[in-house]
Amino acid sequence: MGTTSLSYRDLVKKLYDLSALSVPPMVGEKSGSFSSYDRSSKYSEETNLYENWGANDDGSGYIRKEGDSIVALELDGPGVIWRVWSAHPGDGHIRIFIDEENTSVLDKPFKDYFDSFGDELLNFPSLNPTLSRGRNSYIPIPFQKSCKIVLDKDWGNYYHFTYTQFPKEVRVPSFNGEFDKEAAIALAEADRILYLRGRASVNRYENENQQRVKVTVPPGEKAVIFNKHISGAITMIRANIDIETMGEVDKKRILRELVISMEWDGEQSPSVWAPLGDFFGSAPGVNTYSSLPLGMHESSFYSNWYMPFSEGANIEIANDGTVSQTVNFEINYIDLPKSKTKNLLRFHAKWHRDDFQYLNKGRFTEGGDRWPDWPLLLVKGKGRYCGVHLHVYNTWEEPEQSADTWWYGRWDRKTIDWWWGEGDEKFFIDGEKFPSTFGTGSEDYIGYAWAAEPPFPMFDSAFACQPFIEIDANGHTSVNRFHVCDNIPFNESFEGFIEKYKDNRWENNNVCIYATTVYWYQSAGTSDIYEPVSVNERVGYSDF
Repeated sequence: MGTTSLSYRDLVKKLYDLSALSVPPMVGEKSGSFSSYDRSSKYSEETNLYENWGANDDGSGYIRKEGDSIVALELDGPGVIWRVWSAHPGDGHIRIFIDEENTSVLDKPFKDYFDSFGDELLNFPSLNPTLSRGRNSYIPIPFQKSCKIVLDKDWGNYYHFTYTQFPKEVRVPSFNGEFDKEAAIALAEADRILYLRGRASVNRYENENQQRVKVTVPPGEKAVIFNKHISGAITMIRANIDIETMGEVDKKRILRELVISMEWDGEQSPSVWAPLGDFFGSAPGVNTYSSLPLGMHESSFYSNWYMPFSEGANIEIANDGTVSQTVNFEINYIDLPKSKTKNLLRFHAKWHRDDFQYLNKGRFTEGGDRWPDWPLLLVKGKGRYCGVHLHVYNTWEEPEQSADTWWYGRWDRKTIDWWWGEGDEKFFIDGEKFPSTFGTGSEDYIGYAWAAEPPFPMFDSAFACQPFIEIDANGHTSVNRFHVCDNIPFNESFEGFIEKYKDNRWENNNVCIYATTVYWYQSAGTSDIYEPVSVNERVGYSDF
């Protein structure tokens, strides 16, 4: 393998280049996260069991102490830090050391990292979004030999640093604390592209073709909306369904009864299968939001995922309801030579609820060593994990006691322990016994913070959104998190989990049900293990 050089502009492009997700991972390419997770969670090689796996003191973790400071990240290069997140950055400094130098290239209060990264970067809101108190920065920090991040005393509460390590043959420009004109312009362009997400002019490709089709699907039937025996890639799908005059309950039901499926290269089992609304990243019903890969605009939904194929593509919509439904589709695609597409990964997306597949479920129930892990995605082979939509139906009986503050009280003065989202994300790559990504809470993984306390806002951004939550959080919550620059490559396997502390039925008559749509890429000619789910299982809870 020869030397590959990536300029800073090349790295910035990875923030929004969805076509790059279909490129197979290089040998030695690895992504993960350093976080402040509770270090009492451990794996025992002696017993092959996990200890204190549900430990929840997740603001306390670090690699080691250096005086009054903590080392939060330590990596060999070449690599890049993609995302920095904190629930509450403080006045204590963040110091970044690059390529084994003793002098830091950046030394400033952690809170200022998100507000004034550099003199040129005071106004890049799409690269530095604040999401319901969660601070996020997507300014790439590359390094060739090594990177160490130190957080000084009073740095704040909770941290995540997501990263990619490249093979040794890759050359990147090590960050020196400053941005030249070209780098600043590249970041400005990226910020503009992310701001314009969801608009028709963004993420367009040269020589795109467009097919428009209107289908009416009777109950129990399906209709083909795209069938081409060519080599190319789908670049955009837009669906429009006339549901504005329907009641909310009907909207929710219909978007679970309608199913979209996609097959590449004549495969017998679809690579994409999901209820229509869930595929487009929100549930139940229509909840408007805009992210880079997916979004909903009233009755129009869009997907910008890049979907290559070599022998053809077949897309269908099925109606598992009792009334005919009419849907309009616009599908953009490009022609590509087979010599290119045959080596690209294929797009997959599957919906499921409580699907543990080959796992020993006993280990994942309370009392088991893997509790409270709940499986998001289990895949064998080579590919890239690119994100998830999570629909939570968490509802409870109103407590008899009134809270001393609004809704259900705050912190240790709650009248009911209702919060579902303490769960950490855990990603095991290529047979890892301990996950290379280990988070600090479900809301932290998405990118917001302190969601267990009101208020409960809705928000969106390029990579993380909360399209819906009840005003008092009692009922439905819809969140998504998309990994574009910080996708997780795997060469042998991916096992992704998020902790779920509440049972499907908790306390007396309370319910906490998860449903998820996961998005990933895997090698052409390989299939995943997820099967279609019956309509009764999809709409079997409450009003969805």
